[in-house]
Amino acid sequence: MTAETDTQTTTVYRVTGMTCGHCEGAVTGEIAALPGVASVKAVAASGEVTVVSAAPLADEDVRAAVDEAGYEFAGRV
Repeated sequence: MTAETDTQTTTVYRVTGMTCGHCEGAVTGEIAALPGVASVKAVAASGEVTVVSAAPLADEDVRAAVDEAGYEFAGRV
């Protein structure tokens, strides 16, 4: 899912393998480091990661960040 406003884009991604707060923090930290990201909220229970950014992010960039955190990018919700 992607929603755009005049100034920001909100996209929800599915990430598998997260089981706890530490997992959420690892994924959040890696995605937050991407250029243009304003906020990240990862929820282990649902496997959803909501990202607010200045412009739409390339899925490849998000996948690389999730991989770096040690989890699996499963696409957009």
